[in-house]
Amino acid sequence: MSTRRFLTAAVAASAAAALCAAPATAAPEPGAYVALGDSFSAGSGIAPQTPSGICGRSAVNYPTLVARELGIDTVRDVTCGSAESTNLTGPQTGLGGGVAAPQFDALGADTTLVTLGIGGNDIQLVQLAAGCISLLPAPLTPSCSDRPDVYSDRIEAFAATYDSILDEIAGRAPAAQVVMVGYPTGIRPGGCLDSQPVRPADATYLQARIDQLNAVMSRAAAAHDATFVDLAPTTRDHDVCAADSWMVGAVPTSPDAVAPLHPTAASHENTAREIVAALR
Repeated sequence: MSTRRFLTAAVAASAAAALCAAPATAAPEPGAYVALGDSFSAGSGIAPQTPSGICGRSAVNYPTLVARELGIDTVRDVTCGSAESTNLTGPQTGLGGGVAAPQFDALGADTTLVTLGIGGNDIQLVQLAAGCISLLPAPLTPSCSDRPDVYSDRIEAFAATYDSILDEIAGRAPAAQVVMVGYPTGIRPGGCLDSQPVRPADATYLQARIDQLNAVMSRAAAAHDATFVDLAPTTRDHDVCAADSWMVGAVPTSPDAVAPLHPTAASHENTAREIVAALR
């Protein structure tokens, strides 16, 4: 989306919310940016964390960086660690027993930009990755790629949920440009058994499911006139096997590694760059 289109949407949202027309010489108020999503968007485990701490939200996550780069003053970042799609419309019990409001409550007529990164917890992406870790040699640890593939069917079925989510966003924030943010590359095909305890076939299977989820997101975005930001090309060389890894593996190798099987601060910086580039 071009900067001109983004500013046009901001003006439209402000006008819709006003009770009377503003003077022709008045500068339009910029619209609001709402960030929705799970821990991959919240930046769980990345220091510094925001004061409330309920959602494990980093003060340097990609929504913060996007807002700073685009000069957006009104930011409602409601991303939350462990969030599922049901937490978009319903409350979520966060860290320490605190309760986070439904994320969709942040949307409104003034919203001109929405980023959305959700679905990994619904299809149990982290559990899938954890299930592919082999701490003992075969056959003492079963191969995850040899088990019944419940994840592939689960991912395809989630397409209908993405459709519902995007319809709901359009209804609550009709002036908003929606950006769906894909999941970064986790592990290269064949893996790196010398540094991460995932067998070659299991590494290939795991990344194939991540790619599948991203493909489902991409199709949903195209069907709803949203923008899909594909992180795979820019994160492929920064997986858990890379010397310059942007993903925390089962065996942490990054100095800022905090949350296992989650992206680092460098990954969030990359995501912000990709989102800004897509908007411009």
